[in-house]
Amino acid sequence: MSIVVTGATGHLGRATVESLLARGVPAGEIVAGGRATEKIKDLADRGVRVVTINYSDPAGLRAALDGARQVLLISGSEVGQRVPQHTNVIEAATDAGVELLAYTSAPYAATTSMLLAAEHKATEDVIRASGLPFALLRNGWYLENYLAQLPTARQLGVLYGAAGEGRISAAARVDFAEAAAAVLASGDHAGRTYELGGDDSFTRAGLAAAITTASGTPVEYRNVSQAEYEQILTDAGLPAPMPAILADVERAVAAGELFIDSGDLSRLIGRPTTTLAAALAATG
Repeated sequence: MSIVVTGATGHLGRATVESLLARGVPAGEIVAGGRATEKIKDLADRGVRVVTINYSDPAGLRAALDGARQVLLISGSEVGQRVPQHTNVIEAATDAGVELLAYTSAPYAATTSMLLAAEHKATEDVIRASGLPFALLRNGWYLENYLAQLPTARQLGVLYGAAGEGRISAAARVDFAEAAAAVLASGDHAGRTYELGGDDSFTRAGLAAAITTASGTPVEYRNVSQAEYEQILTDAGLPAPMPAILADVERAVAAGELFIDSGDLSRLIGRPTTTLAAALAATG
């Protein structure tokens, strides 16, 4: 019997495997799956079973999940295709008779108005209908989502957004990975829904101020309308439908839909979550 981590060739999946190993889970009991398995060859060298997992390949999924005890379904990256792809994984997990299926969902997926969460809500519905024991890991925003904006913000001296005074409970990707590993490796988590967010929240203006402090380069936050922000992203070269989706995220932030004060994340990982200041300092 094994713990299967899908999407292990991505950042979150790999970090989850590393966290399982750090928790003392034997490498031989971990299956790391993804499409580009050459990225995780080093895990195979350490004794982890590495397999090809493609969410669009039902037969391959059944083979990969055969003998699985716990499965982490990391949400796919293909917007518009995620529900059928996730359904393939859920059906393979059902056939395998897994004891727990954990899924990385979105904040308040059942009730949020955020467009990006629609496929997550639909996936949660499929999981519930499957009859499988499950745990929903509703991951908040990654600090890394904002760290990627640093070079542009420093260059322009401006951080654009449409979030107003809305607060964001972001945490580091490794924090969410450790939470997933905790759910997979210990305790009874079946039937639980975890709203996962950072202990500290910040506004977009607070993010600009933190960047200024960390870098010494003045950066101001410029709040624009949702339509204007969508156009800025379009002009920056983001392909459709991402400008509209990300502009809608800003609207959701302004409405308070990315503020998470459950404390679930720090309780699962047994330590305070990574702060924005620490994440900025680590970027150098």
